[in-house]
Amino acid sequence: MPNFPERSRVNTDSAPSAIGPYSQAIKTGDLLFMSGQIPLDPETGDMVGGEDVSAQTHQVMQNLEAVLAEAGSAWGQVVRTTIYLTDLADFATVNAIYGTVFENLQPPARACVQVAALPKGAKVEIDAIARLPSD
Repeated sequence: MPNFPERSRVNTDSAPSAIGPYSQAIKTGDLLFMSGQIPLDPETGDMVGGEDVSAQTHQVMQNLEAVLAEAGSAWGQVVRTTIYLTDLADFATVNAIYGTVFENLQPPARACVQVAALPKGAKVEIDAIARLPSD
């Protein structure tokens, strides 16, 4: 039987609770696999920003940052992201906000796709994979 690295769940009250059967993130080995974040307020669970993709994107980035911090990682350790948009016309706005967190860092590999819909009517969702510090 193969010897797999241990897995552990990452959970923080500073990011929205999972709204389904998944974890905010999973640590395994030296990697952190973060579930997609939508623009939910972590305290209320309510959507942030209404139809404003800029406000939604700021909240998504804050939620991701909270999970990174809880896991002991940071933006500079992110190696891959995926951005999901319900309208690619929002790409420039989302890209500008997304880019600010990597302004002085080596940006990760990334994919961006348009999807038919996102949970709770969100306009943007972002997931990420990051490295973890060595023990």
